[in-house]
Amino acid sequence: MNYLKIFSPATVANVSCGFDSLGFAVDAVGDEMTFTKTAEKGVKITEITGANLPYEIDKNAAGAVVQKMLLEANADFGISMTIHKGFSPGSGLGSSAASAAGAAFGANQFLENRFSELELTKFAMFGEEVACGSQIADNVAAATYGGFILVRSYHPLEIIKLPVPNELRLVAIHPQIEIKTKDAREVLPTKIPLKDAVTQWANVGGLIAGLYSENYELIGHSLVDIIVEPARKNLIPYFDVVKQNAINAGALGAGISGSGPTIFALCKGDETAQKVFDAIKNNYKNTGIEATAFISKVNNEGIKILEKK
Repeated sequence: MNYLKIFSPATVANVSCGFDSLGFAVDAVGDEMTFTKTAEKGVKITEITGANLPYEIDKNAAGAVVQKMLLEANADFGISMTIHKGFSPGSGLGSSAASAAGAAFGANQFLENRFSELELTKFAMFGEEVACGSQIADNVAAATYGGFILVRSYHPLEIIKLPVPNELRLVAIHPQIEIKTKDAREVLPTKIPLKDAVTQWANVGGLIAGLYSENYELIGHSLVDIIVEPARKNLIPYFDVVKQNAINAGALGAGISGSGPTIFALCKGDETAQKVFDAIKNNYKNTGIEATAFISKVNNEGIKILEKK
């Protein structure tokens, strides 16, 4: 194999109550990346479309990941890459994670799949550090493993893949403003009351139990964040209006995707998802803020090979 083209999915992280520990992959939105094996060692990025990202390898999340992997494997070849961003950086949909996880997956194909999914997640976390300064696993693990994931532990890293109920659907709306992860972290509380922590832990447990039992009502009751969302929602114009409209239309629950500004809603079934989409797609009309919305299944496969030769 000398050429590979892949789709690397967008992701929703935190999923309301699971800050830095829960995430899932999106089917409808993501990056397309190509990898070409070269006789000359090293990594080159020949084209980036859809976003203004650096071509310098050590400053680009995808390039830095591939470079690290080739060096660690002592590869006797190089890789030339292209990146087409299917969604905006700063959207809250794991933009840098899609590139980093896709890069790790792609490089691994040329290295005869020597690295496990857990090891690929670690490489992708390095890409996250390059892009935004911290090695967070929730987005890159969701893209790598597909479906819902739980980051059970960071030290050592332990990722658990969770089941996805068959009728679970995502509706998301992305107001065209940018919120940097660093800025979103600066507004978080440094201390929380014990009773709030207990409530949050219970919601995480309830959400995971709901996924395993396909109990949509329990999933909905558990999609509650009383710690992070109250601190971050003021960064997102009209957040409360959009969330309430989604729930009124039948969503199980709604919240902030990652650091925002994308707002996600989980729904049972295509019919309800369409109603929720219709209820929120025009919520930013006449506000001076452009917004895009979409419906998606949860991507249970993760990164997909589109072409290889």
